[in-house]
Amino acid sequence: MSYEGSERLLARTQNFVDDHRALYLSSGGSKGHLVDMSHAGAPGITPTLLLRTIGRKSGKAQISPLIYGIYGREWVVIGSKGGAPEHPAWYLNLRERPVMELQIGTQAFSGEWREAQGEERERVWDYIGRVYPPYGDYQGGAGDRVIPVIMLLPKQEIAPFEA
Repeated sequence: MSYEGSERLLARTQNFVDDHRALYLSSGGSKGHLVDMSHAGAPGITPTLLLRTIGRKSGKAQISPLIYGIYGREWVVIGSKGGAPEHPAWYLNLRERPVMELQIGTQAFSGEWREAQGEERERVWDYIGRVYPPYGDYQGGAGDRVIPVIMLLPKQEIAPFEA
């Protein structure tokens, strides 16, 4: 897949993201966990989770549907923003707090997060690129920004997110 530019990719997929989040939330997670991402260059069905952060400026809860993989005992999400030169808002929000909340299917958890670094980051990046191959093209559009590889460790079950 060739790199199409982050602004074009984001514009093309924004309605899909909004609709996907709404379906995931309105179904309590029974729909939306597995989604066909072939429109974005993925090889079909891809697992997604919901990440809830608190806006660093607004103070309001923000819910982001994100592609994930499982690496060891942790869930992995990528701060790609479609290869844009700036970080996604959810990542900037996450950096402000040591805890996070996520929902996978119908189960939700609070837990901790960390950013993979060095050799671990490279290993996890290689793994997640097999889950979602377009990530390989995104780094080219991100310029000098190193796309964050975020490790999520669920600790305590909480109520599923509400629409």
